[in-house]
This record gives sequence, C-alpha cells and structure tokens, in this order.
Amino acid sequence: MNHTESILPLKISVLTVSDTRTEADDKSGKILVNNLTTTGHLLAEKTIVPDNIYQIRAVVSRWVADESVQVILTTGGTGVTGRDGTPEAIKPLLDKEIEGFGEIFRMISYQEIKTSTIQSRTLAGVANGTYIFCLPGSSGACQTG
Repeated sequence: MNHTESILPLKISVLTVSDTRTEADDKSGKILVNNLTTTGHLLAEKTIVPDNIYQIRAVVSRWVADESVQVILTTGGTGVTGRDGTPEAIKPLLDKEIEGFGEIFRMISYQEIKTSTIQSRTLAGVANGTYIFCLPGSSGACQTG
C-alpha cells in the first residue's frame, strides 16, 4: 500500500522581537519563514517590533483577530534579562496555554546547549482559535522550534 503524506497548508505570521534587529540581519525570523515555506505553509506576514510588551501585544492582537491567520510564531524576548517581555505580552491574550510546549522544547534544547536552556521562557497557547508559539531569539532555537 502506497501512503502519500500531505499537509494542509497553514497561514502563518512571524514576529521577531528585538531592539536591534532589522530585516537585513534578522537570521532567526528568516529561519522561521524558510522552514514554514519549504514545508508547504504560507507566510501571512512578517514583522519586527522592539522588545516592548505593548508593541508586541498590538501586533499579535491584530493577527489573532485576523481570521485568515492560523498560527503565529514569535522569536526573541523570551529570556530572563533586561527588556525580555514576550511571555508577559502574550500570556494575557491566550484563551488556553499549551503548558507542555516549554518543557518539550527545553528537553530537546538541552541536548545542544545543556543547562543554558533553563533561561528560555518558551510559551505556546491558543487565542481566538489561533495557535501562538513563542521561541527564543537565537537562530539555533528557531531551528529546534
């Protein structure tokens, strides 16, 4: 019996959270876009915002309200220092949190970066039927994610 695997293309938005990155040097955002498009998904929109919870929340809220956006991927702002505020920006928007996502991500990440993975506050959940995954800002973390 011949099984052909096919995927249902999803419309995905990508948000890079950074005070310093631009489209020219946003390696993590480019990795996410490349991975989603090469696996057959569609890019809805990609943008960069500073690490400011209100600017993050404004962009994500707009995407959550857009019925055509099915998934949101964020990169950056998940650490424990300075202005890292992506989890604080996203959590109030979630209807449900996918609590095991962070644990699984850190378990996989541990194989590469050992205990440094503890600094990652990855987050996933659902808001208005839109799945949201918040990944760290490193290109390695985005590849893992």
